[in-house]
Amino acid sequence: MSALSVKHLLGIKDINANDIDMIFKTADTFKEVINRPIKKIPSLRDITIANLFFENSTRTKLSFELAEKRLSADVINFAASSSSVSKGETLIDTVNNILAMKVDMVVMRHPYAGAAQFLSKHVNATIVNAGDGAHEHPTQALLDAFSIREKLGDLKGCKVTIVGDILHSRVALSNIFCLQKLGAEVMVCGPTTLIPKYINELGVKVETNLKKALEWCDVANMLRIQLERQDIKFFPSLREYVMLYGLNKEILNSLSKEIIVMHPGPINRGIEITSDVADSKQSVILQQVENGVAVRMAVLYLLAGAIK
Repeated sequence: MSALSVKHLLGIKDINANDIDMIFKTADTFKEVINRPIKKIPSLRDITIANLFFENSTRTKLSFELAEKRLSADVINFAASSSSVSKGETLIDTVNNILAMKVDMVVMRHPYAGAAQFLSKHVNATIVNAGDGAHEHPTQALLDAFSIREKLGDLKGCKVTIVGDILHSRVALSNIFCLQKLGAEVMVCGPTTLIPKYINELGVKVETNLKKALEWCDVANMLRIQLERQDIKFFPSLREYVMLYGLNKEILNSLSKEIIVMHPGPINRGIEITSDVADSKQSVILQQVENGVAVRMAVLYLLAGAIK
C-alpha cells in the first residue's frame, strides 16, 4: 500500500503536488469501484474510524461515512450535541475516551481553526480534518480539483474564480492552496468586506466585478454566504448581494465562452446561484458530490498505509 508524505491530513498546506497526484490516481480507481454493482472492497477491514462532528454537516459527514463503509472499515459516529461535550468534557478527553476503544483514525469537524492540528499533537491516532472553523477543508478542495481535472484534464494554466464569502470560508483557503500546487491560476471575487486583507500574500488575483471575474475564468466556484460565522453585517442586504454577486442564467449566457460552475454546498438557491444555473449542463455540482466519496476513500486508504 502506498502512503502519503504526511501521517495526518490537516490541511492542503501540509501536502505536496505528488501527494495530490497520488490521491487523484487512487480516487480514479475507487470511482470505478463505486460504480460497480458490488461497491464494497475489504481494503480497511481491520481499521476503526471515528467521525467526530462538533458542527452540523450533511454532505461531508455522509460522504466520509459512505467512503469508510465502502472500504469495509468499522465506523463510530459521534455528534457533539448529544455527547458529554455538552456537559463540559474537553476535546482531548473526548478523543482519548474514543481512542481507548482502539480507534485508528479520527475524522473531525470543529468550529475552531487549528483544532485538528492541536489534536494531532496530543493523541496517538491519524487525524483527518473535515473542516476547522474558517481555516481549512482539505477534502473539499481535493474533490473540487479532482472534478475540474475530470472535466478539463490537466489543471496547469487553468483559471479558477472563487466567488463569495472568502473571508469566512475554509473551502476558499484550501482551494487556493490546492489549485496553486497543481499549477492553476486563482482569482477571488466578492464584496471588499468579504475579501481578507492577507489575500494578496497568497498570490491570487482580486476582482470585485462579477462579470469581469467570470469572463476571465474557465471555472467559477460559487461559495455560500456564511451568515452563521458573521457577527457583524458585511454587506447592506442579501438582496443587494444577489444583485451584485448572484450568478443567474442571464449572466452565464452573456459570457463570451462556456465556463464550468461549481458549488461546495449547501446551496442557497436564489442567493449565490439560481436554480437554472445549479441544474444546468455547465454545473458539476452533483459530480462534486459523487467525486467526494471517491476522493475521501482515496485519502482514508492512503493514510491507512501509515497505520498498517
